[in-house]
Amino acid sequence: AAPGLVPCSGDSGTGQSHGLLPACPSLGHAGIRSQLWSSSGPHCQHHKIPALEQLPNVLRALPALVGPFSMETMALFVDGELNICYNAVDRHVENGRGNQIAIMYDSPVTNIKEAITFKEVLEQVSKLANVMVKHGVMKGDRVVIYMPMIPQTMFTMLACARIGAIHSLIFGGFASKELSTRIDHAKPKLIVGATFGIEPGRKVEYIPLLEGALAMTQHKPEKVLIYHRPNLGTVPLVPGRDLDWDEELAKAQSHDCVAVRSDDPLYILYTSGTTGLPKGKPVGTPDAGAYFRVVAEHEVAAFFTAPTAIRAIRQQDPEAALGKQYSLTRLRTLFVAGEHCDVETLEWSKKVFKVPVLDHWWQTETGSAITASCIGLGNSTSPPPGQAGKPVPGYNVMILDNNKQPVKTKTLGNIVVKLPLPPGAFSGLWRNQEMTKKIYFQKFPGYYDTMDAGYMDEEGYLYVLSRVDDVINVAGHRISAGAIEEIILSHGAVADCAVVGLEDALKGHVPLALCVLRDDVKMEEEKLLEGIVKCVRQNLGPVAAFQKAVFVKQIPKTRSGKIPRSALSALVNGNPYQITPTIEDPHAFKHIEEVLKNK
Repeated sequence: AAPGLVPCSGDSGTGQSHGLLPACPSLGHAGIRSQLWSSSGPHCQHHKIPALEQLPNVLRALPALVGPFSMETMALFVDGELNICYNAVDRHVENGRGNQIAIMYDSPVTNIKEAITFKEVLEQVSKLANVMVKHGVMKGDRVVIYMPMIPQTMFTMLACARIGAIHSLIFGGFASKELSTRIDHAKPKLIVGATFGIEPGRKVEYIPLLEGALAMTQHKPEKVLIYHRPNLGTVPLVPGRDLDWDEELAKAQSHDCVAVRSDDPLYILYTSGTTGLPKGKPVGTPDAGAYFRVVAEHEVAAFFTAPTAIRAIRQQDPEAALGKQYSLTRLRTLFVAGEHCDVETLEWSKKVFKVPVLDHWWQTETGSAITASCIGLGNSTSPPPGQAGKPVPGYNVMILDNNKQPVKTKTLGNIVVKLPLPPGAFSGLWRNQEMTKKIYFQKFPGYYDTMDAGYMDEEGYLYVLSRVDDVINVAGHRISAGAIEEIILSHGAVADCAVVGLEDALKGHVPLALCVLRDDVKMEEEKLLEGIVKCVRQNLGPVAAFQKAVFVKQIPKTRSGKIPRSALSALVNGNPYQITPTIEDPHAFKHIEEVLKNK
């Protein structure tokens, strides 16, 4: 998630890409800067501001200080200047931590392990920034990054921030058509790519995909900088256009950070599109013990993952036998996000990892958590099951009904955020503020519409159940798909599930569950269904009208672990559906189709 983002046609419904932008995380509103930060001056570095200690109180006061919302009040500290790369890298070297490890790269696919210090990061990033400037990249120019998850990808993002360029990171291996759409939309001065990506048992050739995209684009970048991954073969360069990463860095000089305005864009992030399939074939699930090995070997103190990953481990290794081979004594906290974490998964994680497991909630648009259990602010490490934390400083979260009125505690409604949004949140769709207002601010004037549904309890904990359009209307009753999923996941035989609305002539819709069983389950499907239906009726009541479930091998998920409900809903109702390129394994849809045909 990030303070910049671009939903494509699948999100906006307009049939075209729209960039969601981050402003650089700034602190405070332009109109009240003198009240909050009078001693800092317009050129500031966040880490040196004594007032940072008062940030939670400052952010809580923002709504009252700012006044009525307008598109202009989206920007905070418009006359402040900073550099994200300086705060992330340079200051640590200047403060004597240059030899401290900044990045621990551990690839279970290539078996490469590399410890990279802050000093080494600074050297690579400053030289890469120099390469970009030498080839015409200036402040405000866009740079598209088409690379796998390797340290060089991080260096590239930081180098862009160092010179004030706007980067757009695109999953390596995206189909050419999707990549071309993003290139035409962002209009980059430079593309930075890698020769190959690596998946279990095979390598993915990135350059043919990139060349295919450039053959379709109207916009042609001036240069393409290519990183040749070692020991994977060579790829010929296009004379006059392509640059060799190693050759360019070998002759580069270091380059200082440039000051950028606090409301300048930091990056553009694209969410799921609607056309084209990701390249690649289904691959096996990695060894369930890999997570435990990484935590133990690197003496990890805090661990961040998606609930889907934990469910995958549990499906393969229900008793965590592999995990018992490793010592996790240094681990203090496990954080989960990216999707709703059901109570069953949460409790299993606590039992296995023997540390607090804390869920929190954020969105691509917000750039950081909206709600969380903030350990540093003294929040509880044992919050109620099912919650996603409390609003973090700067977010005034409310639950409204469709008539824009606040609802009672524990009442399902629309989750909104009272404006203004805090530092680090997106500043709008890329060059389309009218669409920004229409999508996010028109339905609930004065609020940011998260388009998520949920409720708050008496203690202020937020429970995020599903997207607003994931609420199933059963004979006039609004039932959360997420609530049904959580109950089903509490059944001992189910490893993962997705619930969607199935059209029904009498009730309008009824919930249909797609369930993945644990590997060790041998029970007959009829008895399993009977038990699951009973479980839902006991916990949610007959109002849910839940009677239908099918058993499948895999639930389609995006790379961030989210369920593509719109596509699944269309599939189960026999309607045309589109698979977005962020889906991890698109073949899961075909498998579900076959299962439904045989029912």
